Amino acid sequence: MTDPSLDIATPPPPPLPDGTLRIVALGGLGEIGRNMAVLEYAGRLLIIDCGVLFPEDNQPGVDLILPDFDYIADRLGDVEAIVLTHGHEDHIGAVPYLLRLREDIPLIGSQLTLAFIEAKLKEHRITPITYAVKEGQVEQLGKFGCEFVAVNHSIPDALAVAVTTPAGTVLHTGDFKMDQLPLDGRITDLRAFARLGERGVDLFMVDSTNAEVPGFVTPEAEIGPVLDSVFARAEKRIIVASFASHVHRVQQVLNSAHAYGRRVAFVGRSMVRNMAIAAELGYLDVPEGVLVEMKAAKDLPDDEVVYMSTGSQGEPMAALSRMANGDHSVKVGPGDTVILASSLIPGNENSVFRVINGLTRLGARVVHSGNAKVHVSGHASAGELLYCYNVLRPKNVMPVHGEVRHLVANAALAVRTGVPAENVVLAEDGVVVDLADGVARVVGAVPCGYVYVDGSSVGEITDAELKDRRILGEEGFISVFAVVDAETGKVLAGPKLLARGMAEDDAVLDQIQPELITALEEAIKNGTTGTHDLQQVMRRVVGQWAGRKLRRRPMIVPVIAKA
Repeated sequence: MTDPSLDIATPPPPPLPDGTLRIVALGGLGEIGRNMAVLEYAGRLLIIDCGVLFPEDNQPGVDLILPDFDYIADRLGDVEAIVLTHGHEDHIGAVPYLLRLREDIPLIGSQLTLAFIEAKLKEHRITPITYAVKEGQVEQLGKFGCEFVAVNHSIPDALAVAVTTPAGTVLHTGDFKMDQLPLDGRITDLRAFARLGERGVDLFMVDSTNAEVPGFVTPEAEIGPVLDSVFARAEKRIIVASFASHVHRVQQVLNSAHAYGRRVAFVGRSMVRNMAIAAELGYLDVPEGVLVEMKAAKDLPDDEVVYMSTGSQGEPMAALSRMANGDHSVKVGPGDTVILASSLIPGNENSVFRVINGLTRLGARVVHSGNAKVHVSGHASAGELLYCYNVLRPKNVMPVHGEVRHLVANAALAVRTGVPAENVVLAEDGVVVDLADGVARVVGAVPCGYVYVDGSSVGEITDAELKDRRILGEEGFISVFAVVDAETGKVLAGPKLLARGMAEDDAVLDQIQPELITALEEAIKNGTTGTHDLQQVMRRVVGQWAGRKLRRRPMIVPVIAKA
């Protein structure tokens, strides 16, 4: 298998040779989220997906993480279109930030996918150019022939896309699984996969998320009876948390609520917005009289209410987290039942368990994937992936959408089905893969870092500043202020030390004052007179003392004033 083993020595790619298709993933390889692939042929670009990654605990203050657009920033005029495989945030969430750079890039996707992104773009005051496609449809987007294939996922209307150029055909699955009993009857179109396989798939870019999981994914239809049993036992209110785009899961909650005489209120702006869109377009079948506004739900008896909420991943500002903290208008209490109808996204475990513990402390019964079958994955397991490899018989394989362990497991499955190991490309974000003459190979890498969204700032927060935030959160800080006579070098005032975020009393800091005065006067005596240099002297002395005496590495903020 081709493994680029990325490091700083990875060379940049050469100019694109004639007749070659270039593929560069700017996100989604080595991580769950930020999915974005750029295809280039004859000087033109096609983008597949443009999603966000959600921050982890070691990225304090960050709201979202975007793909790094630098690779295409000066070539936005060459972009034919953005093809969106489905409407999940990790595939469409970064579109508004890319369209800020060029607003007229056409968006291609299914009806529901485009409806979700149009609603999001409206909040950003962007009116996009959109073109809706359906499974079986073939469109020529500049140099790229695109055939769209129905795939089943945890959101309706998902599409795979087969991109054909003179250099060969690439089949990108997007996120998919092979549920044989989907709620909407729309299965992954293996007949289309077989037809593409007969024509020849030169590169198969395939979802890797569940490559380590043996067998086949449980059908979504099996969730309904489990929800029914939970509803039958519930004494008071029921609160169900799910992704705001999981139309199938919401449908089953509506069905169970209708069967047990309950009314459903949507909680969370994105949940309200998305379900209104899904219902209007016919993707969500709402039983008559089941939906109720939040205000009206509060006046109903507890055993007649269901709240359908966001926050299944423990997001701090989402409705469920605020309920767990007692900071929401819905006050959870003894006898209430809370259902987390989703799986854990890697990296979110601590946040989710914190919410579960908070809800349990309030007296609620919490039902989740660890103690009941209230969620099934939207991604193909190993058995389904093997099936696809055998149907397609691709010449080359490039696992996508997954952490490194998922990509490696998926690559191993491809080799087991007969794909030559040298034709399986293991790549991470930024790796450049060229397809020519039926062969895919790594030819270099481009810079591809994280772009952080923090409030209204985009790309202004650096890793160094995140490190400072972590230090502040974990170690606290010490400020040091001194006034120095510019002529004599004598310390006229201070040094005054102030600590925050540390357990020790400020009086402990008095111990370091004599050492600081001596260090400053000796530095000045030896010719060190610059303000910055003297501040560094204070930083070094306080840092060494804090490490030696307090076993801490706080942030140190030195200030020198000259009189």
